[in-house]
Amino acid sequence: MSKAYDKLQKCLKQIKEKTDFVPEIAIVLGSGLGSFAEKIDVKAIIPYSEIEGFPVSTAPGHAGRFIFGNLAGKRVVAMQGRVHYYEGYDTREVVLPIRLMRLMGASTLILTNAAGGISEKSYPGCFMLITDHICLAPSPLIGENLSEIGTRFPSMDNIYDRDLRKIVKNAASEIPLFEGVYIQTTGPQYETPAEIQMYKAFGAGAVGMSTAVEAIAAVHCGFKVIGISCISNMACGLSDTPPSEEEVLEIANKSGTLFSKLLISVITSI
Repeated sequence: MSKAYDKLQKCLKQIKEKTDFVPEIAIVLGSGLGSFAEKIDVKAIIPYSEIEGFPVSTAPGHAGRFIFGNLAGKRVVAMQGRVHYYEGYDTREVVLPIRLMRLMGASTLILTNAAGGISEKSYPGCFMLITDHICLAPSPLIGENLSEIGTRFPSMDNIYDRDLRKIVKNAASEIPLFEGVYIQTTGPQYETPAEIQMYKAFGAGAVGMSTAVEAIAAVHCGFKVIGISCISNMACGLSDTPPSEEEVLEIANKSGTLFSKLLISVITSI
C-alpha cells in the first residue's frame, strides 16, 4: 500500500467514525458559492480541521468543512470551500479531498468555481459550463501512482463528461450559461493583460486558480465530472476595473440564487 493511499484510508476512517453517511454525488463549492450548502438537508458536518492529515482552507470565502445530507432526492457531500495550490499545498494534497469523496462512495463530482471571464460571451454574474481545460499547475498525478484507485496513464479525452454536460444545458434553459474552456493558473496573483490575451489565443473562455487539478484526479479515480464557473469579473485588461478579491466574492454571492437553482435542477436530473 502506497503512503498516499494509506493517508487516504486514515482520513476515511476518521470520517466513518463521525458519520456512516454514504454520498452519491460530491460537490465542491468555490469562492463565494458556499451558501448553497444551506439548501442541503444536513445529516452531518465535519470541519477539515478535525481530520488529521487533511489540508485546511485558508482562502477567503471558504468555510473549510464537509457537509453531508440529502438534496433533490440524492445523497450528497459538499465541500464548503476547497484548498488551492497557491496556499502552499502540493497539488497532490490539493486533490486529497477529491479522492477521499470517491472512497466515501460518490461517483459523480460537480466542481464549481468563481472565475474571470475571457470569452466575449461572458459577463459578471453569468455561468460557464466547462467543456475542457488547460492546466498550468503541476499535475496531481506526478510521483508514485495510486494504483489502488487509478491507472498510471489515464485518458483525459472526456474529462468533463459529455452526457452530464447535456443535463446541465437542459437544466439551464432560463439561466445565462455558455460553454467554454477553463484555464487554471497557479495564482495567487491575478493574470496580466498580456497573459489573458495569450490564454484567449489558446481558446480559453474563463480563468481561475483551481478546478483543473481536481478534475484530473477525479477522472483518475473514476469520477464522472461536471465543471461550472461563475463568472465573477472580467479578466485583467478586458475591463476598466482591475480584478479584486472583493469583487469576486460580491458577484459570486449575488449569483447564489441562480447558482442554487441551476445546481438543484442538475442534481435532480442525474
